[in-house]
Amino acid sequence: SPRRRSSHIKINSHIKSNSHIKSNSQEASAASSPAAVIKSAKTMALLGTSADPPTLGHQELLKQLLQLFPRVATWASDNPMKQHGAPLEQRSILLRTLVQSINNPRLQIVQELSSPWAITTLERAHSLWPGVELVFVVGSDLVAQIPKWKNFSALLEHSRLAIAPREGWPMDGRALQDLEVHGGRVEVLSLQIPATASSTARQQLDHTQIPAALWPVLQQQNLYGLTPGL
Repeated sequence: SPRRRSSHIKINSHIKSNSHIKSNSQEASAASSPAAVIKSAKTMALLGTSADPPTLGHQELLKQLLQLFPRVATWASDNPMKQHGAPLEQRSILLRTLVQSINNPRLQIVQELSSPWAITTLERAHSLWPGVELVFVVGSDLVAQIPKWKNFSALLEHSRLAIAPREGWPMDGRALQDLEVHGGRVEVLSLQIPATASSTARQQLDHTQIPAALWPVLQQQNLYGLTPGL
């Protein structure tokens, strides 16, 4: 039964493993399409973000996820609980620029996964990569919201949940326990992510929170009040 409660919540400190990582030459040959790269892995981390704009926190999270998982897929999406500062198309360009700057063939932006609803994203991921174990990564600030998500019980049934600790948002033990009661397979990732927030970077134009690779795009597109001459 999905509501049966197991004895404890799994809290994992991932250990980096090279057992599922292909050689550089193999990765290069597989990099012709996102699906080709990721399909070869037995486990894949999924990270959706509003990317409004991407910050140093997003950059560090992606890099550290690559130390924990053989493959990582990311995409920009609309959050139905937020108001966004830029259109989705522009935010996806920003995220793509960040991914390109990280320059790791095991990290791909797969924008076709984008949906306001996590369950829709998961269904698309299962269609793209049948047989791959999917790990849905969410920030600790979102844990309490998950039971309010559309068809959240199906999300818990068909994926693992990995919680990325976010500074300023301590783990809510009761919320984690509630996910377990509903059948969730939950693990808390051992990560060190800098305290950054897209809202602060956007509202205060805080240069220190934005990766250097994004500034040309931000200025060219005149996003968040920036101009090419800034």
